[in-house]
Amino acid sequence: MTYVRFQGTVRDPRGHFPGVFALANGLARQGVLTDEQWNFWRAGNDWYDANYPDPSTVDPHVYDPELHPGAVAWFKTSAPAAELIGRVDGYLEILTAHGVECHMIRSTDPGKVVYEDEYQVVAVPHVPERPRTTARPA
Repeated sequence: MTYVRFQGTVRDPRGHFPGVFALANGLARQGVLTDEQWNFWRAGNDWYDANYPDPSTVDPHVYDPELHPGAVAWFKTSAPAAELIGRVDGYLEILTAHGVECHMIRSTDPGKVVYEDEYQVVAVPHVPERPRTTARPA
């Protein structure tokens, strides 16, 4: 299975790359959206809330930084998630209009899955292994 994530290019204060919805929600909170953008954003968020599970309402601890450090959501690329992914374009247009970079990344292994439904997973990214060093005798 291949997974898709839309995320920013600048780390947030916790050191993570925020996803497309967090980025758009941030612009809305800042009050910088045009009326048209705000209407799209509000209707889009309402549509997602009504039609797809919110992992944090199913499991309130899914994004807990102590239990699941760095956990992020990924769309599944299977047929049921196609409409979910297709509606992201409008959010990307809003971000582009405000100079916020957001890239799509793909992975067959997004990390340790801590939540899964028919449309998405939430995964804790794998921590890259640090190279081992061996002390040399003096």
